[in-house]
Amino acid sequence: MEYLPAPAAPAQGHILCCQCGVPIPPNPANMCVGCLRAQVDITEGIPKQGTVHFCKQCERYLQPPGTWIQCALESRELLALCLKKIKASLSKVRLIDAGFIWTEPHSKRLKLKLTVQKEVINGAVLQQVFVVEYIVQSQMCEDCHRIEAKDFWKAVVQVRQKTVHKKTFYYLEQLILKHRLHQNTLRIKEIHDGLDFYYSSKQHAQKMVDFLQCTVPSRSKSSQRLISHDIHSNVYNYKSTFSVEIVPICKDNVVCLSPKLAQSLGNMSQICVCIRVTSTIHLIDPRTLQIAEIDGNTYWRHPFNSLFHPKQLEEFIIMDINRVHEKKKGAGAGARSNKHTLAEAWVRKTSELDTDHQYFCCTHLGHILNPGDLVLGFDLANCNLNDEFANKMNPQHIPDVVLIKKSYDRSKRQRRRNWKLKELERDREATDTDDERQYQDFLEDLEEDETIRKNVNIYRNADIPVESDTDDDGAPRISLAEMLEDLHISQDATGGEGAEMLT
Repeated sequence: MEYLPAPAAPAQGHILCCQCGVPIPPNPANMCVGCLRAQVDITEGIPKQGTVHFCKQCERYLQPPGTWIQCALESRELLALCLKKIKASLSKVRLIDAGFIWTEPHSKRLKLKLTVQKEVINGAVLQQVFVVEYIVQSQMCEDCHRIEAKDFWKAVVQVRQKTVHKKTFYYLEQLILKHRLHQNTLRIKEIHDGLDFYYSSKQHAQKMVDFLQCTVPSRSKSSQRLISHDIHSNVYNYKSTFSVEIVPICKDNVVCLSPKLAQSLGNMSQICVCIRVTSTIHLIDPRTLQIAEIDGNTYWRHPFNSLFHPKQLEEFIIMDINRVHEKKKGAGAGARSNKHTLAEAWVRKTSELDTDHQYFCCTHLGHILNPGDLVLGFDLANCNLNDEFANKMNPQHIPDVVLIKKSYDRSKRQRRRNWKLKELERDREATDTDDERQYQDFLEDLEEDETIRKNVNIYRNADIPVESDTDDDGAPRISLAEMLEDLHISQDATGGEGAEMLT
């Protein structure tokens, strides 16, 4: 007769699981972990899948209800964004740990590994680890949608100048680029007499208008049009239009001031030359070197026009010139220019070299003119002036010729120009040869006027070699010290081996 051995007693401090009989340390549920998990699932009710929306244009994620935020992959910001989507479900458990599981960046999947705890049967605390998978869906944000749908705008700034030459617009374009005022624009459209800037908000358009009024003499007015109205929430949707008119005066224009304005500027001559246009109109009297600045408000109170079209410039040759070092100031005369030299010159038109007809004039270009030089100017003696103030002037006070600037070989200056400017990306109308000629005039003005160059970013053009000065005809040039290096960021700027970050 065999005696079966008695079953071994459980180890000290252990009990048998009430479900499977496995010895376990005592716990309030009297169950092993496997049986407890089979009976209770603490992750029940927590979604294991979700969706996040991602804008491919600006690379931002949607944070409901309508906020788009910038988040890097596996960042704390992206982790918080994903947890907020299941925040309500996590309120019934205690979140212990959360982190990302690596996924392929292009897989459009985000995986979160979560560790949670919850009190279950008879006060026992169960801890469980599970994975939540998020699908990244592409959705264009509102800002990018407005950019792509170019007609979807809320404000437009219409900049106009009623003049033929575009020198002021070329200068204004460089100021906008330098101060990065074009970054918030949805679209820039070029028309025959100005530019239109489209914006997604009225605040950005107002900022542009304020900038224009500080940089060029102008005036503005605004209007708005009702697009829609929600009667339930009392929300109005408007489209705003800002109209900015720049004074119709450009550099190298000959103007005729009103007698009242000329007197208020220190008894200047009514016939003056515009030497530059910045935030004010800079005028000089070619007979006395007296200078004056006219802001936008003064101009609109006492408006005046240009006497000549730029295409009416004629070429003269200097026959004789005599610099005037001392000239008495008149009563109440204002400041004089220190950068110019007063001179008396005898000139002859290059088209009339076969005649003996010469003209006598006073000029402010005595510091750069010598006998035999070519100079551009306007012939007032043989023209019909159709101007309100010029027609009322004493003919003896109107000069025969007004010299504007010294003439150089344009083709040679273009070949030696080893610098360039950046341009705004805009919708252009068909350009013609006249636009190219006006742009070359603006580039020459930059070379001749150091004051304007200070407000413009000039970049070195490495494609054109620097020539020696042996064949220099005296034309103004921009020094290398005033040029900036143009940086180009390569497309493969990932920082990997062999990636050229900057060229």
